[in-house]
Amino acid sequence: MELHILLIFMIFAAIVAIEVKDLLSSVIAVGAVGFALCLAFLVLKAPDLAITQLVVEILCLIILIRATINKDLPLVIEGRWVFNTLSTLGFIAVFLLFSWLALRELPRFGEPIMEVVKKYLQEGVSKTGAVNIVTAVILDFRAYDTLGEATVLFTSVIGIMAILRRPGRKKNNEK
Repeated sequence: MELHILLIFMIFAAIVAIEVKDLLSSVIAVGAVGFALCLAFLVLKAPDLAITQLVVEILCLIILIRATINKDLPLVIEGRWVFNTLSTLGFIAVFLLFSWLALRELPRFGEPIMEVVKKYLQEGVSKTGAVNIVTAVILDFRAYDTLGEATVLFTSVIGIMAILRRPGRKKNNEK
């Protein structure tokens, strides 16, 4: 049920992002889609994907808002700050409600949620030869997943550094 509501919200936010007139509202709507996707990953019991999505979404929002904040502010200029404030508070309330619904569905700490965990514990040391089972899972059983997450995080950091860097000034005697 929660997943259907999240999907409907994501479709609605995507339509708003396409149809809205000002660029900043469009960026915020796209961010809402990304955060809803993060919650959908939590509902689907994929917290590693949710964390990666959250980090990438925050970094992308920082870049996009920084790129659009000085270019397009018609709602603030026109004096519609009441609508902006109420819509922001409404979005935060909806986001917190869905976050609470998703987080309450997570199992208690230490409870296994899948049968795969039993396989990892029983066969991990014999199949991989690693003494540390966490290392065996991360580097042997889920190596491509770990590599993908590290690549996404590294690419996000490099992108942020490229966008937010300040170009240095050269002195007249330097080439």
